[in-house]
Parts: sequence; C-alpha cells; structure tokens
Amino acid sequence: MSGTSLDGLDIAICHFWKKDKQWSYSIKAATTVRYPARWAQRLSKAQDLAGEELVQLDASYGRFLGYACVDFIKKHKFKVDFIASHGHTVFHQPKKGFTYQLGNGNALHAACGIPVVYDFRSLDVMLGGEGAPLVPVGDKLLFGEFDVCLNLGGIANLSMNVGGKRRAFDICFSNMGLNYLMNTIGKAFDPGGRMSAAGSVNQPMLKELDKVYAVLRKKRPSLGREIFEQRIVPILKTSAIPLKDRLRTFTASAAKEIAESITAAKSNAKVLCSGGGTYNAFFISQLLEHCGDSATLVMPDDDIIKFKEALVFAFLGVLKVRGEVNCLQSVTGATRDSSAGILVGF
Repeated sequence: MSGTSLDGLDIAICHFWKKDKQWSYSIKAATTVRYPARWAQRLSKAQDLAGEELVQLDASYGRFLGYACVDFIKKHKFKVDFIASHGHTVFHQPKKGFTYQLGNGNALHAACGIPVVYDFRSLDVMLGGEGAPLVPVGDKLLFGEFDVCLNLGGIANLSMNVGGKRRAFDICFSNMGLNYLMNTIGKAFDPGGRMSAAGSVNQPMLKELDKVYAVLRKKRPSLGREIFEQRIVPILKTSAIPLKDRLRTFTASAAKEIAESITAAKSNAKVLCSGGGTYNAFFISQLLEHCGDSATLVMPDDDIIKFKEALVFAFLGVLKVRGEVNCLQSVTGATRDSSAGILVGF
C-alpha cells in the first residue's frame, strides 16, 4: 500500500479466518519502507510523464514492489498465499471514467514469483462508481463494533452503518495539506503538530478553505491529487501568511470538517481512529474540541493505526480470491456490488 502522502510503502503480513460467519484477523508483521529519494521524486512527478515513460515507470515500480515483498517475507520467514497490492495512485478521475494506480501486477509477480491480486479500483469506476473509498468493506466485516471508522491519512475519510447499509465518503484533505506545507521548508511532516500549535488561525484563509469544502460537501466526490492541486494548493501558497499560521489554519479547517461529518452522521458515536494523523497530538486535540461530547474517539494499537489500510487491502484480496463482494455499491455509487481486482499467477 502506498498512500497519497508518499511517506513510504506499507507492507503487512496478515492472517484471516472465518468462524460462524464472523471474520477475524491478525497482523503477523508489518513495516513502512521509506522511499529512497529517487523513488519519492519519480512517484511525485509521475502525473507529468509522457505515455511511454509512464508505462515504463509502471513496470519498474511493479518490480520494486515485488523485490520489497520478497525481502520482507524472507526476513520474517513466512509462507504467504498471495500478495494483494493497491499500488500508488497517479490519476483518479472517476467522472471521466478512469483511475490509475502504478505498480504493474505482472511485473510484481515476475519479480517475486508469488500470486498477485491488484487493480482494485478500476472495475467499480467502469460500473459508474467513484472507485473509492474501498476500505468500508473491511470496516463492516472486521471492525463492525464501531459506529464510525475514521481514517486520518493524506485524505480523511469515514465509513459507518446507516439503515443497514454501509455508507462512506472522503471528508477533506488531511496529512496531504500539512505535509505539503512542511515540504516548503524541507521537512516531511510536523511532528505532533508542534508548529501548527504555535500558530494562529487566519480567518480569511479559513473562509477560503470553507468555500472549497462547501462545494465538495454537496456531492462528496472521492478526493485525489487533482482536486488538491487545483483547489487547495493555491490557498496554501499564500506566502503573505506565516507558515505556522497556515499550518494552524489548515488544521482548524480539517478538524472542523471531520467533527461536523461525524456528529451529523451519528450522535454519541464510538469512533475508531487510524492513519498517520492519529499521531498528530495537536490535530487530535482540535478534533476532540470540535466533537465535544458528541463522539468518543478510540485509539487502537499501533499496528491498526499504522497499517489498517494495508490490512484491509489484504482482506479485499482474500474476498476477491474467494469470489466474494469486496466493493460496495452503497459506498461508491456504482450500478452494483462487485468483486474487484485482477489475479496474476494463481
């Protein structure tokens, strides 16, 4: 799994079993492989490549994934049934009928010799869906005891059960914005949100962010790099505002958007939090402040905080191999549920 924040490649060896119609899981081993500077640069610029160069990068990155998996499996001496690979999203434009994740599954299989399931989003997009979010299937079947499952990654999203159906949507940009701002001073992220905490909220900037989200709230599209670059980056680039104030304002905006999404959906919600943003103590303090008594935020163990998304994509692979639904119409807006993914080497 490689997320929009480009902080590295998540690899998790997972075990799943089913008893009395209830799925259970364990994470046997997991790590984040930090991208070498060369790979971070190549992935960050992938959207600008010409067609031939992009296809070449797709194969090269697939081999990179395969070799990384081989190294991890050998280190931990596990025998695995298959690899479920999300890849790295370069384009996500469901309204135009396409989504594209780097990491060719055939190249991955050739590099490691292990069966591979990949390309989990394209079928849903072809069926008229957003191709996202896909994690809600795992939320429903693995974490059903929670009212809301909140992911604080590059993009904040949630899923919940409403009237017997799973509903989910992307809320706002989270780590993508904070990391973008920190990158302007050569740093990857703001540890614990300390620089954000030192800033002040800039009201005009906050209003500009609210205007963007007011439009997005109406249709709840899946969020990606394109919307971030077109609508958010021009606001973040306001150099007249000190960096710490921009960080503080972006934090305030995201915390408000997330809290309102949670409290509007369900009162007294028990919320499972995961994703890198969970470690941003200042961000969490602001989220708690906005939620008040209307929600209880639950922080799970580190493996779930860090690797829940990788765990769920492994689970999507299990469902695909079993020929079961792993993509929900009620979540993505597709014409039907589907069992998405391409199998290689089975």
